[in-house]
Amino acid sequence: MLDIKLIRHDSNIIKKDLEKRFQLDKIKWVDELLNLDKNFRSLKLEIDNLRHRRNQLSLEINASKKEKKDIKLLLKEAQDIPIKIKNIEEKLNNIEKRIGFLLMRIPNYLHNDVPIGKDETDNKIIKKFGEIPKSKFKLKGHEELGISLGMLDIERAAKVSGARFYFLKGDLALLEISLMRYAIDFMVKKGYELILPPYMMRKTPYEGVVDLSDFEEVLYKIENEDLYMIATSEHPLTARFMNETLNFKDLPMKNIGFSTNFRKEAGAHGKDTKGIFRVHQFNKVEQIIICNPKDSWKFHEELIKNIESFFKLLKIPFRIVSICSGDLGTVASKKYDLEAFMPVQQEYREMGSCSNCTDYQARRLNIKFESSGTRDIVHTLNSTLVTDRALVAIMENYQQTDGSIKIPTVLQKYMGGKKKIIKNIEKI
Repeated sequence: MLDIKLIRHDSNIIKKDLEKRFQLDKIKWVDELLNLDKNFRSLKLEIDNLRHRRNQLSLEINASKKEKKDIKLLLKEAQDIPIKIKNIEEKLNNIEKRIGFLLMRIPNYLHNDVPIGKDETDNKIIKKFGEIPKSKFKLKGHEELGISLGMLDIERAAKVSGARFYFLKGDLALLEISLMRYAIDFMVKKGYELILPPYMMRKTPYEGVVDLSDFEEVLYKIENEDLYMIATSEHPLTARFMNETLNFKDLPMKNIGFSTNFRKEAGAHGKDTKGIFRVHQFNKVEQIIICNPKDSWKFHEELIKNIESFFKLLKIPFRIVSICSGDLGTVASKKYDLEAFMPVQQEYREMGSCSNCTDYQARRLNIKFESSGTRDIVHTLNSTLVTDRALVAIMENYQQTDGSIKIPTVLQKYMGGKKKIIKNIEKI
């Protein structure tokens, strides 16, 4: 969430950002926040004054007793003060709840470089890599290709789990594991520590990393438990430091999380209904950095360069886009997407996102760092390195005329030296 001091200092900046995000309905929230904050501070002062008066009265009553003066009025005033304090505290509690509600829903401030636009059509292309392949034969979609190899089973997965699930078998399953293992090795060599997170989170820490009012319908809730299945390892890896003060010497913390993730894909009706591009369960290697605020924009560029380098080694054509203001989520100040070229669709599709959340998540989670006796809020950043979607991109970009799939060179050692995935007619 935003620092209330930022809103006090220049609320017009926040209002202008909301205009850029096309969230005009939230502009009135900024004025409401300012009024609530003013009332909150006024009532706090009133309580402080009442407590000070209570202390004075104690001295006056004792002095009056010694002088054998009438203390009835003083006693009455002293008895009334706790009642007044209690009434004001109830008002403060209600105001504080409303302030918290609004602060948790007003989005992060925008970086100056964020392109202004309403939706993904206004995202700005930053760079491209690789030549668009020109096929000399009719390409198969990844679903048809996987089924023809006997290594992708969507029909039986639907029978046991429903839509948007799948079985991977044989060498295609091994290619998936190889892709994830190569991603882990790639990042460990860069000095990032591997962390395997829990696959479930409680509601309070989840509210720290996302706006649950928007995100809750994406998450799978465990019935009768205060637990949600994670949608990405970014969430537990960031939330693990909730209510902690870190030593500045331990910053930056550079981690990669590997996990299976779960999403309802609510609102995706009619989108990518065929194949395994948009599913309820998927694997992902995620980059996480927790750092000193002065370093976060440098690390944002580092994260996007990591995913660029990874896809260059896979030799899959891609482009980097800067996400426009209207398409940017609540917590990010700036976000890049890497989109790989999908030859069957003849378009670029998202492989991963790279976000600088500045102090927005950390303030919600109360994660600080201490340096020279002073405390400040850390900055948090996250970026996909690879998900199962890259498997789809490999299948379509590396398919051969005979229906086989060439294995990217960097993955061959993880595949036992195999260079190609071919159909095994003995498998069903």
